[in-house]
Amino acid sequence: MSLTQLQARLTAAGHVCAGEGTLGPVTYAAALGFAAQRPLGPAGQAFGLAMATHFSPSGIDTDLRRIHWIAQACHETAGFRQLTELGDAAYFRRYEGREDLGNDRPGDGYEYRGRGLFQITGRWNYRRYSAILDEPLEDNPGLAAQPGMAVRIACAFWAANRINPAADADDCAAVTAKINGGLTGLAERQAITDRLKTAWGI
Repeated sequence: MSLTQLQARLTAAGHVCAGEGTLGPVTYAAALGFAAQRPLGPAGQAFGLAMATHFSPSGIDTDLRRIHWIAQACHETAGFRQLTELGDAAYFRRYEGREDLGNDRPGDGYEYRGRGLFQITGRWNYRRYSAILDEPLEDNPGLAAQPGMAVRIACAFWAANRINPAADADDCAAVTAKINGGLTGLAERQAITDRLKTAWGI
């Protein structure tokens, strides 16, 4: 399907992007809204701008790769509503002292709770992506919940975990396993993927 056809389908569904002239921030924001089945407003614009900037350098440069990335991000954030893991103090105690997460100080469980589009969790992960992106995520973990940074982290996660082959094979289960560590929510992830494929004409 041509870019014009994609933009026409997204626009017809109420996510206006026709006439952008490129697969850019406006079209990406429209695709996110189409995935979530609601307009995303300024957050969608921030996501779209970051996607237009960071997708290609991260190797997310084919239709299937874009579709699977968006579908997984949509599911992980409840339709781009939640960029920070929810729970009370008791809930986050389960992360305390977890060597596998690098949580070696009191309070790390809450401080380094899941954030972003793919929900990085634990001091070790915040430190890792601080180094990859040259950003102070370990010192300022709240940055991971900002739309632009959330996209950057998710793109880096995608590249580091070599998810492109699973997306190229159109294997939602394999993509889900890479992101989730299991198959939690697979049916919804597949449904969002299929919905996006109709917009792209795949």
